[in-house]
Parts: sequence; structure tokens; C-alpha cells
Amino acid sequence: MISITILTKNCSNTLAKSLDSVKEFEEVIILDNGSTDNSLEIAALYPNVKIHHSPFIGFGPLHNLASSLASHDWIFALDSDEVVTEELKEALFALKLDPLKGYEVLRKNYFNGKWIKGCGWYPDNKVRLFHRKQAQFTPVQVHESVDTTNIKIIKLNCAILHYSYLSISDLLRKMDHYSSLYAKENKDKKRSSFTKALFASLFTFFKSYILKLGIRDGKEGFVISLYNSQTTFYKHLKLCVLHNSRFF
Repeated sequence: MISITILTKNCSNTLAKSLDSVKEFEEVIILDNGSTDNSLEIAALYPNVKIHHSPFIGFGPLHNLASSLASHDWIFALDSDEVVTEELKEALFALKLDPLKGYEVLRKNYFNGKWIKGCGWYPDNKVRLFHRKQAQFTPVQVHESVDTTNIKIIKLNCAILHYSYLSISDLLRKMDHYSSLYAKENKDKKRSSFTKALFASLFTFFKSYILKLGIRDGKEGFVISLYNSQTTFYKHLKLCVLHNSRFF
């Protein structure tokens, strides 16, 4: 049996679609870290959902806590802005699960209603199904992933659909949040400066828009590349401030 785990915070715009896509699974663990919208009211409408609460302790640790709360050892980690396709559901239910294997799925990322294939957004393969006694998420604040050291990866040619940014406001909120988490996590590991922040952000835009072909995604590719660049700039600038209180 597979338990679905989902981290939530103020995700009412996308949560219903996510939960609809996994309503055939026996158990969905919701681990909420402080929603102030109606996310939990939405979650409570689904009979297979179990709601738990935790303060924010970092995305990696939160995923591992959610896994520990599940009734089953097999965990499928789903984000609150992701949808499991029918094809993937059929594949999951048909699998002969092996605890020494982790299962990787394809993620299709959407922005402004468009499937984005540039900017490093595609292909975007993620290990999401694993046995919790053999694998867990890396214990980091942001950009967490399943540690695959002890498992063999099996690729499933099926997709989850990712609706990460529904508006420009979403971009700005996540840019602020992720850059702050980066600075906090790397305070004792890395140093930065205004000059480093500037040149790193310029290169990030070039890499995203030109090298990773964001230019082929039209205005969406430009906006995403600019977002990537600004996130890089502010994460380095915030790291600089943590060390120095000044950034010039």
C-alpha cells in the first residue's frame, strides 16, 4: 500500500486538484505548517485525508516528518500544487514494489497556463515513490530531494503536472521565501558579496534564457529567467547581509 504525503501552507488555489487526483489512494497525509486560508477546510472534505500540523522546520525535515506519520512504508511525496495523471495512477497501482528501489516520475511544469520546456524546467525528473526504511529526503531547508544512496532508481514514463506559479505575486513570494531559506541554510557554509550576487544573477539569466532555451518559451520564458536571476541575486545578497549587516 502507498501513502501519499503533501505539505501545505496557504495552498487553497491548487489543493483541491491535487487531492482529487489521489482520491483513489487509501491514505493521504497532510502536514500543514500554518495555513491561514481555507486549505485545511478543503482537505477535511476528503475522507482519505489525515491532517497533521508542524511549524516550518525546512522542506526536507517536513517531508521526512510527513513520511513518519504515514500508516504505510511506501511513500509517494506530492506537492500541493501538483496533479497525478491517470496514466501515472494506473502505473503506481500496477507496480510490484521493491523496497530497494525508488521510482522516478516526469514532472511537467506549467506557468501562465503553458507547459514550459526551457529554462531548465524540462525534462524535470523526480524520485517521488520510495520505501521509508530505505530512503528519505535530504534534511535541507530548500531544494530538497530523496536521498537515493541506498536504492536503485526505476524511471516511470508517466507524469505529474506542476502548477507552481499561478500569478506574478506567487513568483515574488517564492523568490523572497526561497532566497531567505538559502541564506539561512548557508550562513555558516558560504560567503557572498554584492559583486558576487550581481555576476551570479547575470550568469543565471544567461544560462536560463539562452543556454537552457528559455527564449523558446516566449514571454513566459523571459519572466521565468528573470525570476531565476533575481532569486540568485537576492539569495547571495541576503547571505552577505547575514555576515556583514551591510551589502555595499
